[in-house]
Amino acid sequence: MKRVLITAFAAALATVPSWGEWAYEGQWGSSGSGNGQFDRPNKVAVAPGGNIYVCDTSNARIQYFTAVGSYLGKWGSRGSGNGEFSSPLGVAVGLGGNVYVADYWNHRIQYFTGTGSFLGKWGSLGSGNGEFYCARDVAVAAGGNVYVADIGNRRIQYFTATGSFLGQWRTSIEAQCIAVAPGGNVYATAPNMHRLAYYTSAGSFLGSWGTYGVNNGEFMGPLGVAVAPDANVYVTEASGHRVQYFTATGSYLGRWGWIGSGNGEFYQPRGIAVTPAGSCVYVADSGNDRVQYFYWVEPAVAPSSLGRVKALFR
Repeated sequence: MKRVLITAFAAALATVPSWGEWAYEGQWGSSGSGNGQFDRPNKVAVAPGGNIYVCDTSNARIQYFTAVGSYLGKWGSRGSGNGEFSSPLGVAVGLGGNVYVADYWNHRIQYFTGTGSFLGKWGSLGSGNGEFYCARDVAVAAGGNVYVADIGNRRIQYFTATGSFLGQWRTSIEAQCIAVAPGGNVYATAPNMHRLAYYTSAGSFLGSWGTYGVNNGEFMGPLGVAVAPDANVYVTEASGHRVQYFTATGSYLGRWGWIGSGNGEFYQPRGIAVTPAGSCVYVADSGNDRVQYFYWVEPAVAPSSLGRVKALFR
């Protein structure tokens, strides 16, 4: 009997989540093409001042909002001219609040002021330096360098803030989404391999983690990736309909979400972003045509593990 109780205690303790959690705070958006509506939002980015930028991919535009989802403006239409897009899939905010967009089928990066005025572009179809075969995602380092997931060429390229080529590296994974950590390391997701890999800022391979599955630390189509100020790594799973988060080297920390359309539920979540203060996470809930946001919640006093286990047996 004593052994049974000890086993039950250990099993219960193992299922108790880490104290503190990411709690649902709010959402905005619905299906459509009007202001504040979305058609398959793919990536989300947070500006230093708090505004939120969203790749409204199938509407071929960028929309931006306040931190709580009040509509501020939009730009873009379908095409190949300046300020036009063909499947914009990645968005990132750089120095001075400039907004960079990965213009997928136009094989280029465009950049704008924070209110959408066109500033410049670079890239064309090809495999040479500064060329792309489908520019899948874009991320900006703290110093201003711009990283691009050049998915068709199976590489990551990086540039100055105005598009001058700096370097590249080949990837063993088909990197789809990328993020740059505060210290400069670059993280990339590979949905087809159910893995995440990370590199130095110049492309030296540092490690990877993940395998196919539904357990903690396993992935079903990891897609969006973001790195918080504390260097923790957040990953959305488009097929797993959840968010998981890890230490900088891949140790599992927690997760939230499941399939559905209710508060805190997801259907094919894609983009994810963390605020500069690290207290709020935004998720582009693509299949539900909305953006949801979450805040970290901690109790005033954390109970002991024993007290939490006792509560489970009440």
